[in-house]
Amino acid sequence: MIDLDYLDYLEGFLTDNRKTRFEEVLAQRTKHFTVVVEDIFQLHNTSAVMRSCEVFGIQELNIIEHRFGKKIDSEIAMGAQKWVDIKKFSTIQNCIDTMKNNGYQIIATTPHDDSCLLHEFDITKPSALFFGTEKEGLSQEVMQQADGFLKIPMVGFTESLNISVSAAIIIQDLTTRLRSSDIRWQMTAEERLEKRLDWAKNTIKDIKRIEERYFSENEKKD
Repeated sequence: MIDLDYLDYLEGFLTDNRKTRFEEVLAQRTKHFTVVVEDIFQLHNTSAVMRSCEVFGIQELNIIEHRFGKKIDSEIAMGAQKWVDIKKFSTIQNCIDTMKNNGYQIIATTPHDDSCLLHEFDITKPSALFFGTEKEGLSQEVMQQADGFLKIPMVGFTESLNISVSAAIIIQDLTTRLRSSDIRWQMTAEERLEKRLDWAKNTIKDIKRIEERYFSENEKKD
């Protein structure tokens, strides 16, 4: 449970415009879809996918660092790492198991399977959208355990798109359709409170000193 007094205290350091903006953005955030990137070698691609998640309202980005463990490129992410929840996994199987335990179906994005084109994808089920490496695509471990496949229709000679471009196209399409549907895609009230607290902490300068003062004052009251 969120400490509402603590949240109210921190939000006292924010402008009214900032608090209103938090509410507006959170009203459009979803965990109905989550995004997973697997072993992305080029750092700027992971950062660009994160930026697309933030822009189009996906709250969680999951990163499998089975082979390539790298830091997020903050310049490419453009501050998105402050607003998107990043979850890291050291193995593919751990990520897949976690997604399934959280109620997501595993959807492999691939240009090599025509079973479901983007505009035909059923948005009603909570889905974890897996994106693979630049050269090799998704691993066989993901492909073999996928509940479904998703392909962007293409009519040119080129068979594939850069991962960051593919992710942006898919995320934008699915979230736009989601918001136009009757599906209950919004985050829960508790989840929104949690994000208000996190975002306040990420926004306030000298947050450590302010937190120390709050907890010190409350200890004296007790």
